[in-house]
Formats: sequence, structure tokens, C-alpha cells
Amino acid sequence: MLKPQQTTTRDLISLDGLWKFALASDDNSTQPWTSQLKTSLECPVPASYNDIFADSKIHDHVGWVYYQRDVIVPKGWSEERYLVRCEAATHHGRIYVNENLVADHVGGYTPFEADITDLVAAGEQFRLTIAVDNELTYQTIPPGKVEILEATGKKVQTYQHDFYNYAGLARSVWLYSVPQQHIQDITVRTDVQGTTGLIDYNVVASTTQGTIQVAVLDEDGTTVATSSGSNGTIHIPSVHLWQPGAAYLYQLHASIIDSSKKTIDTYKLATGIRTVKVQGTQFLINDKPFYFTGFGKHEDTNIRGKGHDEAYMVHDFQLLHWMGANSFRTSHYPYAEEVMEYADRQGIVVIDETPAVGLAFSIGAGAQTSNPQATFSPDRINNKTREAHAQAIRELIHRDKNHPSVVMWSIANEPASNEDGAREYFAPLPKLARQLDPTRPVTFANVGLATYKADRIADLFDVLCLNRYFGWYTQTAELDEAEAALEEELRGWTEKYDKPIVMTEYGADTVAGLHSVMVTPWSEEFQVEMLDMYHRVFDRFEAMAGEQVWNFADFQTAVGVSRVDGNKKGVFTRDRKPKAAAHLLRKRWTNLHNGTAEGGKTFQ
Repeated sequence: MLKPQQTTTRDLISLDGLWKFALASDDNSTQPWTSQLKTSLECPVPASYNDIFADSKIHDHVGWVYYQRDVIVPKGWSEERYLVRCEAATHHGRIYVNENLVADHVGGYTPFEADITDLVAAGEQFRLTIAVDNELTYQTIPPGKVEILEATGKKVQTYQHDFYNYAGLARSVWLYSVPQQHIQDITVRTDVQGTTGLIDYNVVASTTQGTIQVAVLDEDGTTVATSSGSNGTIHIPSVHLWQPGAAYLYQLHASIIDSSKKTIDTYKLATGIRTVKVQGTQFLINDKPFYFTGFGKHEDTNIRGKGHDEAYMVHDFQLLHWMGANSFRTSHYPYAEEVMEYADRQGIVVIDETPAVGLAFSIGAGAQTSNPQATFSPDRINNKTREAHAQAIRELIHRDKNHPSVVMWSIANEPASNEDGAREYFAPLPKLARQLDPTRPVTFANVGLATYKADRIADLFDVLCLNRYFGWYTQTAELDEAEAALEEELRGWTEKYDKPIVMTEYGADTVAGLHSVMVTPWSEEFQVEMLDMYHRVFDRFEAMAGEQVWNFADFQTAVGVSRVDGNKKGVFTRDRKPKAAAHLLRKRWTNLHNGTAEGGKTFQ
């Protein structure tokens, strides 16, 4: 499923803007898509709906909501096929054209679409309704549970993951056209031999008629190589590599050419040539050791919730560059595809993660619960959950397989990998990821309870990604004790496995503007001291291949006594004002990449 684009053979219309909006519980028929919605509300797309309205009924709603607008298919599309595409609907989406259900998709962070050519003629208007359901169950990814409050009968969504369950149409909606005979998919895999770049390509078309022609253009627009056929290998002499911090993107133009040499369809794919491999404890990009510096992030801003926002995206990347960060993890779900494209252009490295978060019933809001329950069981996380998990892996890799910025797949965050049933659940999943993409390492983010002694699945993966909070959730405020515990933990992992280690989460909740002359949790000074302690320990281990602080910015969570207006572990506030830790990290990371940090490390 290629991302829609406008070319000489394709057209593209954005359906973003204000849509009619209604809750399923409001005064609408049992099939509201069959007529105009009875509502005065309008909701912006893209945006989560929860924080848009000054109405707790909408903010706390659990269940279906409906978006609706009228759309006209352009007259000029009479010879084309045309489709409606929804980039994401959290977590279950349905598309209706007039009275007809044309698409039904479960999974809140990957796109789905429907061909509507046979339902609406070119030049006609139709009623487009998109239904979105935010309910999570033990068989969804991420999992959750819907409860009914006893006194009021109110429906409440509970979940294990520590970020707010924003819902709605958080990404763009499109109407787009393709020729009757068109390119359906492209896969590229790259390699390097000396100074020659190799692009293995595979083009899938809706027709076997005509010839597939492929051209590769450099950044000046000069054609540097061509090929014909639906698959093959293209050689690029004197190749410009895609490098972290120095992105170089070729343009691969794939076309269908008919017998009269006429171009029937063409699609343009930005392509970065680079290699990724794991060798012992080193993570190599273009055969050079790479050290991850950066963050776990969230798609989370005021008012918009998880709504994609170009201004915030550009500003966030500017802050990454300012700090000397070279990477981030898409915690804990696939981000908007525009973010991935921007990372390609900016030379920022990405650990790309599925929405498989909350697969642990022994923790909540980051800490161990007082009444832990078995995670993997017939009535909780089971085989149906695993199939949903596998589908999430398929959709993530299918969408993001061609992005050079993506160097590793993370198939889960903080599962209960120390519990009975974990290995049986997980064993097929990294195998599936490697079958779908043998060119990238596979990892998962390991939770603190699953120590090197207790974890049961780390051997199935290529890289050890650890989330640790010594000094915060354990050894709270006792940083000397925390330092000893962290060092012992890392030593245990390095002695057990010959794999790279990336600390994908470490940090402390910090209230911006709270200061103390002592090491006091929640103060800006404590965040600085705690991060500095972790860095001292990291520098003692050659197996360390990276550090990603939790979190880039403060973000919203579910209501609870352990959170005051969200999670405050960001080194920036939710509106991107720096805390003191931002300056500490900037100094460390710029020195690391200049080769001047203590310990003599030099990294890309």
C-alpha cells in the first residue's frame, strides 16, 4: 500500500479540515452513516477529538464516534480508479460511502483504504462517513479492558500503558486517483560494494501488460542508472550514502510503459542507500560503529492530542539537532508517515516500534503493581492477541520498509518477558519480522522486572534494548545505590550475551521550575544528577551502543494518583520549553559525536 502522491499520472486531494462529528450515544440512528449526522459539532482532522471540546462526555467517551463530510469526485477522473485512504483511526476504523461499508480496519496507527470507483461516478458527490472506535480489549494491540461503573453505568476504558488513549482521526484523510493499470507496491533493499551502491527493487503492478521501467536520479535530478523489469538490481557508481546526520536521497522512478512507449503510471520513491548490521556488541551503519543518542518520544501535543502537526514535527527535529541527538524510538506505535519521510531527509535514525505496549499486568504507570496478575493466559493475553500482534508487525513493516532512517524494528515495549508463557507467546514474532524484512535487526524494549536473570526471550532478538529506572521507581533518590544497581545489571547482561545494548528508557519525572539545593526527586537538579549518573555507568561498558532518554517532552496520561497532568519525564515541557537536563544532554551528546567525551569514545 503505497503512500498516495501526485504525479503526472496520479492525483491527490486532501480531505483534511472540519468534519461533522457525533458520538454514537448522541441522538443519531443506529446506522448514522445512512443519512446526515444530527449534530452541530465539527471536529478538525487531523486531531484526536478528546481535548478539542469543553465537554467531559466527549473527552471520556468510550466507543464509536462518527466523522462525516460531503466529497465530490473530480470530473476529470472518469478514466481513473479512485480511492479513499485514512492514515490512521484509533483503534478501529470503518469507512462508509453513502450507505455502503467499504473498509473495516483494526489497528490505530497504520493506514487503510478503499477503492470506491464502482460506487461513485466521476463528477458526483457522495457522503463520506468514517466511524472510529477507541475500545481496547485483551485481544487488541495495545490491550485494555472496558469496565462498567456500578453506580452510574458509565463505560470506562482501562489499560496498562502509561500514555493517554487519545482517539479519532489523528492523521490525514485522502481522496486519490490512480490509472486503471497502476503500480501497487515497491520494495527496495540496498547494499554497498566498495564505492558502488546496490538497489534491489521489486515492483508490483495491477497488470502484466506493458513494461516496468525504473530510473534512479541523484539529488541534482540527473539520471544515474536505469533498469527494466518488475525486479532487478541497480548499480550506482560513486554512490552517495545515506548517513546519520548527512542524509542523501536518490529518487527511484518506477513506471509502467505500454507498447506505444506511453507512460501509463509512474511513482517516485525517495531511496537512501545504506547498510545496517549487528556485529558482536557493535551496531553498524555503513560498516561503522553507531551510537544511538536521543529519546523515546510520543505523538502528543496540547489540544491536538496525537494529531499530526507539521509545525511541531519540524520544531521537534530542530530540537533534536540542537541537542546533538541522532535518533529516536517511535514509542509506542508507528508514527505518522510524514515523520518517517522527514527523518529520511534529516538524517535522523529511527527505531520503529509496533503498538504492542501494555503486555504486562504486573506494572502500571511505570511501576510494579501491588496485585500483579498473570499476563499470558487464556483469558488475558492469548493466541488471539498474538495474531493481532503479528498483524501489527506486518502492517508496520509493509508501511515503513523503504525508509532508510529505519534501522531496527522494535516489536514490543516492556512486555512481561519474565513471566510464564512469555517465550511461547513471543517465539514466532521475531521470526515473522525477519521473514518480512531480513535486512534490519529486531529488538524489543525490556522492562526492569525482566532482569538478565529473569528474562526469558532476549536470546530471540538481535539487540538488547533496556528500560531502567534505578533511582526513580527503585532506589528512589538514593543515587549511589542506584548507580551500583545499574552497573550490576549491565554487567549481568554483558556477561550473558554478546549483543549491543541500547538503554531505550531512563529518566525521572521533573516539574519544570522546581529547584532544590539537595538531590530532591521531581526537581530539575535531580533529573540532571540522575541522568549524569547513568552516563557515568554507560561509559564503563564497551557493549553500550546507545542511550535514549525517556522522554523527549512531557506527555498526557490517564488520570491517576501517580500522575499530575501527565508524565513529566520530558527534558522539554509539553510545549517544548527546555528543562535543565536538556543542556546537560546537549553538552554530552555533542561531545560524544565530536569524540571528546570522557572514556575516549568516538561514535557517529
